[in-house]
Amino acid sequence: MATRKKASAEGNLDLGTAPAAATGAASPEAPPAPVAAAVAAKAAPSPTVIIAPARERIAIVSTLRTPFSRSWSDLNDVDPVELSTQVARELLFRLELPYQKVDQVVWGTVIAVPRSPNIAREVALNLGMYHAHGVTVSRACASGFQSIASGAEMIWAGVADVVLCGGVDVTSHAPVTYKKAVVDKLLELQKAKGIDLLKKLRGLNPLDLLPSPPALTERYTGKTMGEHAEEMAQNFGISRAAQEELAMQSHQKAYAAVQTGLLAQEVMTVQTPKGPISADNLIRGDMDAAKLAKLKPVFDRRNGTITAATSSALTDGAGACLIARESRAKELGLPILGYLRSYAFAGQDPRENMLLGNVYSMPLAMDRAGVGLAQLDFIEIHEAFAAQVLSNLKMLKDREFFRSKLGRDQALGEVDPARLNVRGGSLAYGHPFAATGIRIIGSMLHTLRHNGKSLGLGTACAAGGMGAAMVVEVEG
Repeated sequence: MATRKKASAEGNLDLGTAPAAATGAASPEAPPAPVAAAVAAKAAPSPTVIIAPARERIAIVSTLRTPFSRSWSDLNDVDPVELSTQVARELLFRLELPYQKVDQVVWGTVIAVPRSPNIAREVALNLGMYHAHGVTVSRACASGFQSIASGAEMIWAGVADVVLCGGVDVTSHAPVTYKKAVVDKLLELQKAKGIDLLKKLRGLNPLDLLPSPPALTERYTGKTMGEHAEEMAQNFGISRAAQEELAMQSHQKAYAAVQTGLLAQEVMTVQTPKGPISADNLIRGDMDAAKLAKLKPVFDRRNGTITAATSSALTDGAGACLIARESRAKELGLPILGYLRSYAFAGQDPRENMLLGNVYSMPLAMDRAGVGLAQLDFIEIHEAFAAQVLSNLKMLKDREFFRSKLGRDQALGEVDPARLNVRGGSLAYGHPFAATGIRIIGSMLHTLRHNGKSLGLGTACAAGGMGAAMVVEVEG
């Protein structure tokens, strides 16, 4: 009989052992059912404990993404719903999977579309999947990971067997807003008539009609992500030269992956009003160190070290991922790219080194997967900024940081550069917020298969002081 484990709120997929505590100590085995019942009967009061049966594995059937394009360039004329629909339709077409076999749609987005706030439902409707009511999720830059996690939880809950997950952000279509006072005035004008209308028109300043441009400022801290990254570079002593070296490596690896055809299975052709788009347009294979050194800092112009080259660009793009209960995937004759082993989301005080979410989330996901750093064949850390990646790498091996901030006796350790971001990262590909997690998971699974390896981890920091990490595996 399968060992029964306590249900985890955040995705413990390791069915052989219970998740480790924050200190790294193993959880004790649950007592036999009769003993547990006797103990519970004597305890007063006793909390409600939900015991769940062993979960069936989550199969990641396939992933696919659109080209990632610098905002206001190749994908400027394709809105988020249309871009999402194209990648979802193409993924299901390649799998030859009838739409009615998909039970639910979960889609992530960060830049909400006012006319289509539930993009998941719009995708379902566009594909004729009226039974899939759809749910849209948002967890900042970790939204792609969240769509997969939410889909997995639906499967474990027994409300779905096959879930179409995905994410999209098209910064080119970011809504332009007006100040609340201006909106109120415009509403008054709409209702006014005659002389009253003329009076209100005289009180309207033409400058008020200038829209407020989209801002990427943290509401809680009042700073941009770049400003937070600049603080981390200074706090952790991350040099400009180290940042530029990482950025060049990211582009070189991504360029090599494109030239050798490694991305052919991952990227589709998107139809736009101006013609088909088939390739990412941010990757540079000829980055010059001398030219990078001449760029001016963008977030702290006097003392800063972060430039446009060491920051991920505003990007348009979408990605899709089909997941299923393992037995259902096999019943439908679907290929299985890999399996979801575990995941974790974590939070920290965003006022202190806000982009360290990778350090907070990785140990949790690895505990739940029952693996250590040495067992991971490949790791991808989302490159929001080169300074953020280097800061996280530094803290991952800092024992005092783990003790004081995470309550752990041991640091995770040093990440082998040869196993890190082996096909490049977001500095090269770009970062369409909610699609990045889908790209990372798809690329990780293809990388594992191509190299005959089995275990990989993808992780991202996110606005608000959050972090996400996901462990995936393939079978030989």
